[in-house]
Amino acid sequence: MNELKINAKLNPIVESESNKKTDIYDVAIIGAGPAGLSAALTLNVHNKNIVWFGTNSLSDKVEKSEKIANYAGLDVVSGKELNNKFRKQMKTAGLELTDKMVTQISKNKKGFMVLADNEIYKAKTVLLTIGAVPSKGITNEQELIGRGVSYCATCDGFLYKGKTIAVFCGAQRYEHEVEYLAEIADEVYLYTTYDSKINLPNVEILKKPMKAVLGENKVQGIELTDGTRFDIDGAFFLRSSVAPATILKKLEMDGAHIVVNRNCETNIEGCFAAGDCTGRPYQIAKAVGEGNVAAHKIVEYLSEKE
Repeated sequence: MNELKINAKLNPIVESESNKKTDIYDVAIIGAGPAGLSAALTLNVHNKNIVWFGTNSLSDKVEKSEKIANYAGLDVVSGKELNNKFRKQMKTAGLELTDKMVTQISKNKKGFMVLADNEIYKAKTVLLTIGAVPSKGITNEQELIGRGVSYCATCDGFLYKGKTIAVFCGAQRYEHEVEYLAEIADEVYLYTTYDSKINLPNVEILKKPMKAVLGENKVQGIELTDGTRFDIDGAFFLRSSVAPATILKKLEMDGAHIVVNRNCETNIEGCFAAGDCTGRPYQIAKAVGEGNVAAHKIVEYLSEKE
């Protein structure tokens, strides 16, 4: 289990015997928004073997949209209605999502190794469709990855048995991970972006957001936006996605956005990106278009490699 722990330098993922997967997928798609769906549909038509990471709730951004009035071919539709159409289209195409959180991607000679919920998946190419996410998280978060900062409760929770931790929970669907951590740790400081129903004796709900992780060589505390500080041994950030530069080492960024060319290629060979993560405009039509462009380029890239 320690072999899979993300360290401070984001070293390449090491496979343990228990986590080796024999399949090498043609494509690993990370993100279940419109860009990911568009790419998955196109790759499926081209008979590519894909593993697609995301949740059945699909895009939270789409789901929360009151109405969408500028999508070609559709009358005014709510985000919830559009996501339901997306799910129906996925079912018709026989597409399935792998509901696991991707926390690290490592490049090797054969392609990529993707670490998701303590399991490794191998793929010839990777497509990032993770939406618009913070470029670095809160202050000092990225600098202390592997030295007390973690994005995976099941991967690293055991390290904090009987200790004090802080947890940022970005969505209600991750509450089971908070409860799991509360069973292990002695004390948990929890901040959520929603009205949490968690009521456990060793969990203190923070009223203010986290501003910074404190510590130089390892996590020693957290600071809230009102200046309050707490001493902790580790910090977990449970979000829908991790900052791109954190997931994949040496990925070229322009602020919070992944740098791509017209073919949706990144600076890393075999890695593509599409949708909001590549920059404005943050529009569904743009995401769908880029997903399609990326998929066609991936098909071409795979053909050239065979």
